[in-house]
Amino acid sequence: MERKSIQYNNDEIIRSNLKLWCITKPLRKFIAFVRQNKILSLFAKGLLSIKRNGLSETIKKVMNYRPIIFPKKLLVKFIHKPHKELCFSLYEMPIVSIIIPVYNQFIYTYNCLKSILENSTNVKYEILLADDISTDNTRTIDKIVKNIQIIRNKERLRFLNNCNNASKFAKGKYLLYLNNDTVVQKGWLFHLVKLMEQDETIGLVGSKLIYPNGTLQEAGGIIWSDGSGHNYGNGFDPEKSEFNYVKDVDYISGASILVRRALWENLGGFDDLFAPAYYEDTDLAFRIREAGYRVVYQPASVVVHFEGKSNGTDTNFGQKSYQITNQKKFVEKWHSVLDREYFPKGEKMFLARGNRGKKLILVIDRYVPQYDKDAGSRCTYMYINLFLKLGLNVVFLSEEINPLQPYTFNLQQMGVEILYGKYYSDNRMTWIKENGIFFDYIFTCRSHISIKYIDYFRQYSNAKIIYYPHDLGYLRHYRQYEITNNQKDLDTAKYLEKIEREMAEKSDVIYVVGSYERQHLINLFPQKPIYNIPVYIYDKFNEYSIPLRERKSLLFVGGFDHAPNEDAVLWFYENAFSKIIAKYPDIKWYVVGSNPTKKMLAMNDKHIVITGYVTEEKLKHYYNTCRICVVPLRFGAGVKGKVIEAAYYMTPIITTNIGAEGISLEEDAFIVNPPDDTFAKAVIDLYANETRLEQLSQNCTKFINSHFSIDHAIKIVKEEIKV
Repeated sequence: MERKSIQYNNDEIIRSNLKLWCITKPLRKFIAFVRQNKILSLFAKGLLSIKRNGLSETIKKVMNYRPIIFPKKLLVKFIHKPHKELCFSLYEMPIVSIIIPVYNQFIYTYNCLKSILENSTNVKYEILLADDISTDNTRTIDKIVKNIQIIRNKERLRFLNNCNNASKFAKGKYLLYLNNDTVVQKGWLFHLVKLMEQDETIGLVGSKLIYPNGTLQEAGGIIWSDGSGHNYGNGFDPEKSEFNYVKDVDYISGASILVRRALWENLGGFDDLFAPAYYEDTDLAFRIREAGYRVVYQPASVVVHFEGKSNGTDTNFGQKSYQITNQKKFVEKWHSVLDREYFPKGEKMFLARGNRGKKLILVIDRYVPQYDKDAGSRCTYMYINLFLKLGLNVVFLSEEINPLQPYTFNLQQMGVEILYGKYYSDNRMTWIKENGIFFDYIFTCRSHISIKYIDYFRQYSNAKIIYYPHDLGYLRHYRQYEITNNQKDLDTAKYLEKIEREMAEKSDVIYVVGSYERQHLINLFPQKPIYNIPVYIYDKFNEYSIPLRERKSLLFVGGFDHAPNEDAVLWFYENAFSKIIAKYPDIKWYVVGSNPTKKMLAMNDKHIVITGYVTEEKLKHYYNTCRICVVPLRFGAGVKGKVIEAAYYMTPIITTNIGAEGISLEEDAFIVNPPDDTFAKAVIDLYANETRLEQLSQNCTKFINSHFSIDHAIKIVKEEIKV
């Protein structure tokens, strides 16, 4: 998923103010004003660039996130400009009740409502405007804003009691408390609701808050043992990776929070101990956790917050002074929890910022797993899922500087912190030096990646290091050399053998896929804990809908950046497929997978379909409509994901000794045949044998249940990872 730059809804305000200033003020004063705000170059480029790029984004780049300060008189002139009518949809059963407490500040309320109308699609919602006896244009807002419920208080309730009172009129499954000095961004509401809907343990979820100048206000809040709060990430770039993953947090500032209505009512709303305002949102988060629910930060919900417009920022005056008073009340109420679970102010920020109390695991691989493109990525992705299921906090360190999408976003939404971008590319070792001590486990993949970090881990971390090579690459390249007699393959094999043995020696635990490689390493390192883990993990099982007797065609699946796959396809094409066509003239062979080579693409004809990359849904279609999956591998190492995946989809398989290496044959789930002149005959004979096809298909289920279930994987992993 492409992450787009934020386009602030205050563009119109900024543009209108600048135009008005040009008309009404002398040139000398205008130039002074422009220089003050460092945007003279913007005008020198002409207004066309503004229209093309968006004013906020252009200003943000020119000014390096510095705010524009408009004269108060000028802003007042603009505020009195007529406003366009806003008309909301009405729903009998809204999912969300958006409660906006207001006291004056009409222009902010109007812009807030306008942004909601423009950016809240795909969710049924109602708006409750809780007017605490405003004296400005808020009194007549119903003339230009239609189909919202306006609750007019008879006496001043102030913020906390105003919110509690307004909630009594709500009809939604969820209550969303939103400050009127906010401008919501596209998708803000959808992403909040989605988290709630997919996880019943979440009681409260809140937005990423951005200042109008483009800097981050808060990526979740931290509470220290003295009760003081910290807006995590305040003042930093909101696009930095550490601020963009879903996580449990101590609290979320009440400018934009979504809570389950039933839970809210059970808790009695905001505790009036904290009236009129401040610490009521923090206290609510603590009570929600006490009730057994989670408090979660959702970075995909972005809200621009004009902080301090309601109550100012000086804690010595007005309602803002209650921030100091209520901190003392909060500490008195929660002192036992604060003493037991929270860090002294400013200490262990890395742990305090989210998911506190969970053990940490660092996962390292060459890039964010593209789980629908290659077997290694799919395997890494499945184990990240398993670590999350076990309750671990997962951080992923990628060799890739850019976040691969949609994979990065999807993992971030699952709760994985992914370290990407130039800072982490340039400072990986510094980051390990500073933060390695906080990790309990390190799960490092592939020898050529892992070898860069192993000594740093040993020096700067006490974590248990689990080395997962995916396969023993040196075995694969030695076997490739035996076929190609290419010196490059031999040199690669020798290099990989050196670093893979070094990694095995320096790691605490080794994970391999397949019994063959496990025994090979046990012979080399008899004292080392070595485990055969499932290459793929399944918790749901496929049931094909099309009977095998009604199916046609053959199937091969694999990513073609991996040399054994191209070799297998070309060998089968040159040595077996013509014999199969002679027997079955209407047969087709589907070759599915990313990055097919030129030689493979040249094979395309009426009998052979080279598909390239396909979606998960399309891949499932091929597995469920083809009669036989052929896997004629001549070299390779480790357990072959394509064999396991075909078995999961109950598609009968013919493979070679290399294709079946390291997996159980007890269940009789595949035909194993050498890659020679007999391979074509084996395919021809099986294709016509409906009884044998059905038997193999049913045995696949037994095979997957016995060796590739999530329960089996968890049992193995928990031998070394204690949670």
